[in-house]
Amino acid sequence: MSEVITKINTPPKVGFVSLGCAKALTDSELILTQLSAEGYQTSKTFQGADLVIVNTCGFIDDAVRESLDTIGEALAENGKVIVTGCLGAKSAEGGGNLVRQMHPSVLAVTGPQATQEVMDAVHANLPKPHDPFIDLVPNAFGVAGVKLTPRHYAYIKISEGCNHRCTFCIIPSMRGDLVSRPIGDVLKEARALFEGGVKELLVISQDTSAYGVDVKYRTGFWDGKPIKTRMLELVQALGEMALPYGAWVRLHYVYPYPSVDEVLPLMATGAVLPYLDVPLQHSHPDVLRRMKRPASGERNLERIQRWREICPEIVVRSTFIAGFPGETEEEFSHLLDFMKEAQIDRAGCFAYSPVDGAAANDIPGMLPIELREERRARFMAVAEAVSAAKLQQRIGATMQVLIDSAPAMGKKGGVGRSYADAPEIDGVVKLLPPEKISKTLKVGEFTKARIVGTQGHDLVAQPY
Repeated sequence: MSEVITKINTPPKVGFVSLGCAKALTDSELILTQLSAEGYQTSKTFQGADLVIVNTCGFIDDAVRESLDTIGEALAENGKVIVTGCLGAKSAEGGGNLVRQMHPSVLAVTGPQATQEVMDAVHANLPKPHDPFIDLVPNAFGVAGVKLTPRHYAYIKISEGCNHRCTFCIIPSMRGDLVSRPIGDVLKEARALFEGGVKELLVISQDTSAYGVDVKYRTGFWDGKPIKTRMLELVQALGEMALPYGAWVRLHYVYPYPSVDEVLPLMATGAVLPYLDVPLQHSHPDVLRRMKRPASGERNLERIQRWREICPEIVVRSTFIAGFPGETEEEFSHLLDFMKEAQIDRAGCFAYSPVDGAAANDIPGMLPIELREERRARFMAVAEAVSAAKLQQRIGATMQVLIDSAPAMGKKGGVGRSYADAPEIDGVVKLLPPEKISKTLKVGEFTKARIVGTQGHDLVAQPY
């Protein structure tokens, strides 16, 4: 076992051969400086290295032969070789790259003055032991960097931009179309956060359900294994990763596409939290068409009912817009009826507000601000009644609570959240002082608590 640990902790070694003129030598110095800064060690022999870099010369025939012979020697003695320098830019007589033609098994070939390309090839074949800049940042989560949230929860953004053109929204004009992060990068950041003590990971984007659409769900790699760039595979991997840390994974901004149904079994088994933040915006088909909302919005009621069949514990939160241009009293009443029937656990509502550049501003039938605000208030009265009734049903239940605040080690109680409560936007669980003198509460840890009452949007619970 000790030999294995020693090998894991040994910095990776790179062999280096620099051929040719002084200009090539300065290129070698730049590469070696970068290697050293990132924690790599150099090896004096080919056999003792994890890979070899050969900086070549291609000026005269003798130099070309020397470079090709050195590459061949490095391949024979080590097997993993990256080629850079002038010979790397030289073409063969019949076309194609000369080095590739003579030594097809080399890992990568670059021309001269290509420090970054060489480093990229090194990183791809010999992961760097540390990042010199990240490692110097105090209170950072390694590759995940600095977080502004409390240390026990963190947001992870999986994509940028949006492919939809909702008429009330200008995000695509500011952030562009959907660009999904490589799945390996997302999972690497997630692992750093869990290892740093994060107990709740909140997945965010402009459209979480569309993750990978822009790259046609191409296959990425994580821990040496292929994995599709798609929401289902990402959520599966995050759930598996969170398990040994006892951490939560919460999904936000999930458009209700039919494909979301595939994630529900993961929620039913506890792999990820049975919680979906779904931006529905409205219920009436005509309003949804004027909004240019995606995902067959008129079937949302059916879809939510299906989710609850698969996972009865699921909590659905959403946001809505009241008083959208052209909204009739009948269309608004449809929204109120939807709220009552869909039993949305947590709902927020905005009175429509014109945004500079939004296409909805040109839709006929802009409503007076007083009517928009009046409809928002009517909506919230229905939403709060639904939510309050749902909270009442929790009384007597035992829930796991993540502690956000615990003055004096919780001797006077504290504040936390259940799986049904995302930070900042939902309610909280107000924890009473523990009945047992020995019981303490600590921020960032979980406690079991029995729900004994409600206060507005919040639960009151007795920790034990």
